[in-house]
Amino acid sequence: MCGICGILNFKAEAVDKQVLNNMCQELVHRGPDAEGYYVNNNIGLGHRRLSIIDLKTGNQPLHNETNNIWLIANGEIYNFKELRADLEKKGHRFYTQTDSEVILHLYEDYQEDCLRFLRGMFAFAIWDEPEKKLFLARDRLGQKPLIYWHDERRFIFASQIRAICQVPDLKRQVDVESLNLYLSFQYVPSPHTMFKGLKKLPAAHYIMIKDGKMTLRRYWHLNPKVKPRLKIKDYKQGILQHLDEAVGLRLVSDVPLGVFLSGGIDSAAVVSFMAKHLDKPVNTFSVGFSEKLYNELDFARIVAKKFATNHHELMVEPRAIEILPEIIKHYGEPFADYSCIPTYYIAQFAASRVKVVLNGDGGDESFAGYYRYTACWAADALDILPSFLRKFIQAMGLMIPRRGDMRNTNWQLRRFFRSLHYKQRRRYLNWIAAFNRQEKELLFGDDLRKDMNLDHDHEFLSSIYEQTQGVNFTEKTAQVEIQTYLPDDLLVKMDIATMANSLEARSPFLDHKFIEYVASVPFDLKLKNFQNKYILKQALAGSLPKQIIKRRKQGFGIPIGQWFRGQLKEYMMDVLFNAQTTKSGYLNKKYIENIIKEHMSGREDNGYKIWSLLMFELWFREFI
Repeated sequence: MCGICGILNFKAEAVDKQVLNNMCQELVHRGPDAEGYYVNNNIGLGHRRLSIIDLKTGNQPLHNETNNIWLIANGEIYNFKELRADLEKKGHRFYTQTDSEVILHLYEDYQEDCLRFLRGMFAFAIWDEPEKKLFLARDRLGQKPLIYWHDERRFIFASQIRAICQVPDLKRQVDVESLNLYLSFQYVPSPHTMFKGLKKLPAAHYIMIKDGKMTLRRYWHLNPKVKPRLKIKDYKQGILQHLDEAVGLRLVSDVPLGVFLSGGIDSAAVVSFMAKHLDKPVNTFSVGFSEKLYNELDFARIVAKKFATNHHELMVEPRAIEILPEIIKHYGEPFADYSCIPTYYIAQFAASRVKVVLNGDGGDESFAGYYRYTACWAADALDILPSFLRKFIQAMGLMIPRRGDMRNTNWQLRRFFRSLHYKQRRRYLNWIAAFNRQEKELLFGDDLRKDMNLDHDHEFLSSIYEQTQGVNFTEKTAQVEIQTYLPDDLLVKMDIATMANSLEARSPFLDHKFIEYVASVPFDLKLKNFQNKYILKQALAGSLPKQIIKRRKQGFGIPIGQWFRGQLKEYMMDVLFNAQTTKSGYLNKKYIENIIKEHMSGREDNGYKIWSLLMFELWFREFI
């Protein structure tokens, strides 16, 4: 794990070494163990290293045998030993034991096609001096980030936005269309950022820069493959074999390992396979809350006891909000998934004891684990009914009593029925959005609204749906989330939280061989008779405690709605209603007042809306 950055000037202008150094200094948390540079006239590469494999000789930038191709990389290549053996047979000479060096020699043989050999998580840049060509790539699922700026003068890139902000003459302006997307999705989806002109390299894409021209291409797609249907026992066996292999590959390390244990089935499965592979107790780390609806510690303890782990627990209280300014700096743009708070704290907690953690990210998307997938399936079933009957069912659903916490079943059912009359894509969008189209019409200022396409969020999603395969809308939605919510929310959250604390995170469920296999499993075995993750639970029934297999999905978050009504009320009001907040003119103060008033009355849980606005305001103060 590392931080990378670089500058390529197009008009023979020498790279300012001090600017490159300043960029690297903003990435020290990602790589506190070593620093390295390659600067040659108009090209400059910078690297900060977190030493995990080959602690002595793995510093970067790395070079080939003739010192004319240079690499900086962030991530891990899990199949590097096999790749290295093959490359050495072809005559390549290695001068380190690090996994990253295989990328360099693969590029020599295969150019951009080298990507098909790599099994792991990565973001890297290669400077090809003979060809005067810069090649950058990001892993298939988007576990490692890459941000870039491209204009007629230069190409600039880094692992995080804060590093690019060190380039002195780049203008910092809000991209209003990204603000629109953010207030729907609660994150800014790739390739957008909240800065005008700044982009994210999407997952499974690469960039080639030559003669000042940029080529952006996708190199991998996850599409469900139609195959002859197997028996359930065969799918169960295949899932266990592939997951066992994925976990085993991620245990290669020269430093101590651990695992984030939530108490859910995905992280519990990772613990079970780790316990099988390791000859000493697994280090497990769990986070809890005093509020019962949000606390999973009892389930985590069941797993820890079952596998005799070296278990550690951390309680998170409302004072956790004190770290918000630091979190804003790391994200570099507004990010409204409030589970970033406990994720940051558990990463900080784990980093004091280990240097690498495994986690269960990706299991919900692959195995239809979210209740919104059940909602999609149920809504499609209701669509078959006559119009008058659908309207009657919706009217009855909206009579469900209000409950002021979004974790409450009543709250979730009302949200389901409110959007039942929309078509599939708009319905799904309304379920996941912080602010729907009608609400954003009230939220944005008059001048801003005139210049904004309020349907951009729907058009953005629709473009991804159009490229996605699936037997039905529910399966397509899970595929869409693998391209949106997973890389741009969950994996950003995990990368920022862990790397901010100089900790490496590895995700066995995101092994591309495993996820490709799971994509071949019929969707009706993932969501079966209203049971999410049916086939995964069947596969793991013999190894995990029954309480974990049978438990209701809880999700990972914090009781932000309750905190805003209590300990955080004063902080929230101070940020959203002081004189500085209204300067930008982006948002309607009166409408925000109404949102907060409704929340404080307990009639509605607007905590996620308030959090979205709070994070935008804090980001605006820090960066704009």
